[in-house]
Amino acid sequence: MSSASKLPPPSLTVDGESPQTHRRQPYFPGWTMVGVAAAAQFMSAPGQSYSVAAFKQPMETALSLSETNYSLAYAFATVVSGALLPFVGRMIDRYGARLMLPTISLLLGFACIGMSYVSGLPSLYLGFSCVRSLGQGALTLVAAWLVGEWFARRRGFATAMSGLGGSFSVMLVPLLNVFVISNFGWRTGWLVLAGAVWCCLLLPSLFLVRNRPEDLGLLPDGDSSEPLSDPQPSDPAAQQKPTRKIQTVLLDPTFWKLLSVPASSGMVGTGLIFHAVSLLGSRGVPAGWAVALISVQATVGTCVALLAGWLTDRYPARYLLVTAMLLLTSASTTILMLPTPWVALLYAVMLGLHGSILRSTGMVVWMDYYGRQNQGTIRGIAMAVMIFAAAAGPLPLALSNDMFQTYNLGLYLFITVPLLAAALVWTVGPPKMQPGKMQPG
Repeated sequence: MSSASKLPPPSLTVDGESPQTHRRQPYFPGWTMVGVAAAAQFMSAPGQSYSVAAFKQPMETALSLSETNYSLAYAFATVVSGALLPFVGRMIDRYGARLMLPTISLLLGFACIGMSYVSGLPSLYLGFSCVRSLGQGALTLVAAWLVGEWFARRRGFATAMSGLGGSFSVMLVPLLNVFVISNFGWRTGWLVLAGAVWCCLLLPSLFLVRNRPEDLGLLPDGDSSEPLSDPQPSDPAAQQKPTRKIQTVLLDPTFWKLLSVPASSGMVGTGLIFHAVSLLGSRGVPAGWAVALISVQATVGTCVALLAGWLTDRYPARYLLVTAMLLLTSASTTILMLPTPWVALLYAVMLGLHGSILRSTGMVVWMDYYGRQNQGTIRGIAMAVMIFAAAAGPLPLALSNDMFQTYNLGLYLFITVPLLAAALVWTVGPPKMQPGKMQPG
């Protein structure tokens, strides 16, 4: 037997891929996938709160609905969206983004058309459930899945780039909605959103999307010494059954420790934003400033998004997640002890930094620890937990104020919860060595 045959096999990364030299392709199609993922996050707007907000008053008036009934329909749809996410993630793992992304886009367009025909409370419940589940839930999940399949070393940066689609959506779509609704009515507004989804997302997803680089004989990031002669098949029959690994993940204490981060962010972040005007007002911050601080928060998050992605690719995710939790605790502490209204600007900056880390590191961490296989199911569970926590987020501050005429008790809870999450994540061990990441000695 030759000496070459006795050489040990190359070590594997956490994704099960053998290391390759970083020789670049002339153009790596993964960046096209990033563009499609950004478009998906942009066009998730019909199911997002910042877009639906423009329809609230005209739909309540036209349908003779109380604010409570309208809000209950939206809350019900949010719960439905969260409950469906693990199932949607499993479908994405099985069939891939090449099938699921155009399917979700097609259905979201029809859901928007359905919203234009809403005539009462039952149809509003159904319509909201559809646009929330397909837009806010499924599209966001499939976009993250697609980027995760195409990148490994630069996964954090690529995730941050695709997330800019969501940031620009927050800036532009509400303005479009207000213009269309003011000039043509809310029913036309939903029809315009349907056309935008089909034109901006359905067509590109049909012609451009490929599930993973192995389908084209490449490796993630375009790092390949030569094209693979036997690319990984997209056929689900060729992959492991997802249930076995998911069961293992759910029994892993690390999974639940990491899950404390989206749970804490969902509850505390939503509670602070939901009560922003009244909470800051109780500290002497004018209502106009409180609304402006929300914009400051979004601007900071957008400006540092790529930096957060760059850091995600170079430093252990658990340290960045601890930083995010400490920022959230510090933001709540700042409001509790606010010495002067101007210090609220620091509060908005900290929330913006926290959100930026969550949108990059918080998405990538699941693949750092559990690899590419079944990432849709795992991320779906994490997103569902975050949505359910967000649904409960406004309650602590509301109960504190109603029962004790002060927000302080609710703020004490909001200080403690992220602090506990930070302590849990600090105890998490490192994943297997990730290419390009600095590991602590």
